[in-house]
Amino acid sequence: MRGGPSTFILALVRMEGMTTLALARSWRPKTFPELLGQDHVVKALTHALDQGRLHHAWLFTGTRGVGKTTIARILAKALNCVGPDGQGKMTSEPCGKCPACLEIDAGRYVDYIEMDAASNRGVDEMAQLLEKASYAPSNGRYKVYMIDEVHMLTNHAFNAMLKTLEEPPEHVKFILATTDPQKIPVTILSRCLQFNLKQMPVPLIVEHLQNVLAAEKVESEIGALRVLAKAAQGSMRDALSLTDQAIAYAAGTVTQESVRTMLGTLDDAYLIKVLDALANKDGPTLVAVAQEMGERSMSFSLALQDLASLIQKIAAAQVVPESVLEDWPEAAEIRRLAGVFSREETQLFYQIAITSRPDLSLAPDEQTGFSMALLRMLAFRPGGSGQAQSMANPSAASKLTAPSGSRASAATGSAPAAPSAAAPQSAATVTKPIAPVQPVAISSDRPDWHALMRQLPVRGLVQQLAHQTELQDWTDSAQAIKATVVTSLPQLANADCVGRLSDALSTHFGKKVQIDIVEGAVEKTVAKIDAQVQQESRQNAEERIAADPFVQQLEREFGAKVVSGSVRPV
Repeated sequence: MRGGPSTFILALVRMEGMTTLALARSWRPKTFPELLGQDHVVKALTHALDQGRLHHAWLFTGTRGVGKTTIARILAKALNCVGPDGQGKMTSEPCGKCPACLEIDAGRYVDYIEMDAASNRGVDEMAQLLEKASYAPSNGRYKVYMIDEVHMLTNHAFNAMLKTLEEPPEHVKFILATTDPQKIPVTILSRCLQFNLKQMPVPLIVEHLQNVLAAEKVESEIGALRVLAKAAQGSMRDALSLTDQAIAYAAGTVTQESVRTMLGTLDDAYLIKVLDALANKDGPTLVAVAQEMGERSMSFSLALQDLASLIQKIAAAQVVPESVLEDWPEAAEIRRLAGVFSREETQLFYQIAITSRPDLSLAPDEQTGFSMALLRMLAFRPGGSGQAQSMANPSAASKLTAPSGSRASAATGSAPAAPSAAAPQSAATVTKPIAPVQPVAISSDRPDWHALMRQLPVRGLVQQLAHQTELQDWTDSAQAIKATVVTSLPQLANADCVGRLSDALSTHFGKKVQIDIVEGAVEKTVAKIDAQVQQESRQNAEERIAADPFVQQLEREFGAKVVSGSVRPV
């Protein structure tokens, strides 16, 4: 090589100098005012620093990428900042120029120790940390220990730090961070000031990404930034990392189409097309949309997630119209669809969308699972298409199961035909309902004992006794009534239950009723009659379910089966 080894080494050094930091690192906030979305935490810490009322331990909780480690570094700088002239005091506005600020930002400040509890979780590592804590800081005003993912520590490690965390040396401050505060012992929580960091709202992320890309001189579309912000799921760090990826993928202007292709997310136009097809009962269009998504290699799991999110907005618009924000690109479509579907339909569609996501892994392939989810919305649309009416009838509830390999009708995209007008009524209709109980009149004749027992205002064991008896003899005089009843469960006929049943009858007839209990076999108790009627009603409902044309078509085309014993007449 010309120039010898030294030339080659120099070339490597120059190439290394061209390397740039990731956006998530270069745009990490360095002061409290730069921190976005956590005003409640910034306000509390700023006031504490300004007033000099500092706690010795803080706990920051929240999902990934919301600023836990960033706040810890800013707080460490605020505690140790000495100002550009080296004479400054503790402040809520660190200068960013003194050695403490510069070294903390660079990650090499000797008195700021970051510890990852996921890899240093044992009692030995904790003992070493606490042993060093007793020594005074080398350069700074305070020695700050930041323990990330603190919930990963073992119980022995937590126990080892209890005493030091409660009464640490004056020069030591502890900052704990975790994404799962439920796993932290209460003894630790009680020794810390706890701050719950919020997830970043989409508009705030979009605004920040606009500022970042403008400063980086990268052109972008606002729609692309919205997609990135939604994909970040409340994490500013994830949003910046995805933006880095989008810049590299687009190789120019960051467009909405390039971002959706990169993430495999669904264009809102597809979701609107799906909902319009549901409104028009258009099965072929539903299958065609799923086919087109498969050809473009879109994520069907994200598609169901976005569809559920859109349906939720539609459901909210039906109840609270002002919940639709004008800056939403799909605002007009949400308002239109809110008037197309009933509230029951949006609730059903939402439920099917969220419950179908876990089932995608069980389907033959994700496209098949997604297609079946859409066809399920069409088939069980309440009151919308005739084929769903018998299943949507609130007078019965039944369960249908289909083998995972059944694919019949899914490829056709058409829903089963509606039952004809001559078809029998819903299979769950109870043909022999229990007649309403009529008030029992006062008479010397034998009363309708079963109707009387249902009418009495008794509960618990007294009701059980009443429903397990049969009237044997009834004597009615001007002053009192004497009733002899038979029961096969004498254990229910204790003195208290018999007395309360007698009191209820005395109140009903307006004179004293004496009850004599006789043990014996009974055939027509209230309980037995009710059970017989219920059995006949259930059997009749099952027969009608089996004869229902829609159910028969489901069984024939989807391989579905009515689960035995699942029919409940109402």
